[in-house]
Amino acid sequence: MSVADLDAAKAFYGPVVGWTFVDTGEAFGHYTLCQRDGHSAAAISSVMPGGDGPVPWTVYLASEDAAATAKLVTEYGGTLLVEPMEIPGMGVMAIAVDPTGGVFGIWQANDMVGFEIANEPGGVTWTDVRLTDIEVGRAFYSAVFGWSYRTIPGAPGDYGTVHLTPDGAAVGGIGGMMGAPDGTPSHWLTYFSVADVDATHQQAVDLGATPLGSMANDFGRMGIFLDPTGAVFALHQPVPGA
Repeated sequence: MSVADLDAAKAFYGPVVGWTFVDTGEAFGHYTLCQRDGHSAAAISSVMPGGDGPVPWTVYLASEDAAATAKLVTEYGGTLLVEPMEIPGMGVMAIAVDPTGGVFGIWQANDMVGFEIANEPGGVTWTDVRLTDIEVGRAFYSAVFGWSYRTIPGAPGDYGTVHLTPDGAAVGGIGGMMGAPDGTPSHWLTYFSVADVDATHQQAVDLGATPLGSMANDFGRMGIFLDPTGAVFALHQPVPGA
């Protein structure tokens, strides 16, 4: 995520998600790692001079060859916002838009593989993409990343799970707009795990977040928020043993 006020973002996410922060320095534009117990879960940076403004939480999808994946993006109707570029010692990144308008990142790992903490408080526990045209989106992500899908009976908005192989475990979700207001573009949503979603909900509101919705199901309790910088994110409290 890139924000106009990095200190304000840290002041919000530090207490809400339980993060401490590590500034990688001026050479990397003060790219700041968000950590729990010394393990990186995400990163925040300041908007670069001449940039287009704040950028919400971006989900990066792994690739063994970012240049080849970028080529597939354009071949199957997507657009590149940032051409593949090497981050010295870390990996190769690109930023793309799917044909329905959903923005996502591409990451070819070198020394920085990705999450160092996941599926526990302070880490990312889920991501999903919500599409204005679900059939177009499914076809695109299948062609570019080889995804397959499974439906979830009774789930709203044609929501289902994403699988890297037909027999593999779910790695994310994909569906329609899930009741979002008219005019909401396709978007990716990141869920951060917390121990108590109700307590954290109130803390987030007290620190300036706007609640956008909540739900509970067999997978846990969730709340979606607009943070004080204007970025949408979700909190998730798992069901014990799930």
